[in-house]
Amino acid sequence: QVQVVESGGGLVQPGGSLRLSCAASGSSFSIVAMGWYRQVPGKQRDLVATITSVGTITYADSVKGRFTISRDNTKNTVYLQMNSLKPDDTAVYYCNVRSLVSSSWGQGTQVTVSS
Repeated sequence: QVQVVESGGGLVQPGGSLRLSCAASGSSFSIVAMGWYRQVPGKQRDLVATITSVGTITYADSVKGRFTISRDNTKNTVYLQMNSLKPDDTAVYYCNVRSLVSSSWGQGTQVTVSS
């Protein structure tokens, strides 16, 4: 059983920045990818950014140039630096941790972009 714990959400004004963190623990299998997804009420959960164990990165078009995902493999931790935030970025952000045998989600952290 993989435990996934997110932190770093909050309220920020448009144009501001936030940094999300996600730490994974408890897995006896190597983690192959970690990533961030977001969801607003009534809509599906969408990919924001993912990073594999060898550093391959994928971003949603809507966040390219504004968000940066990074990873510390020694700590099984992934970060999401979010700059130039817009009201449309408001959502619950979920961390996903994927190994060869499982896919685990965190509890989510709320990000609200509002003046």
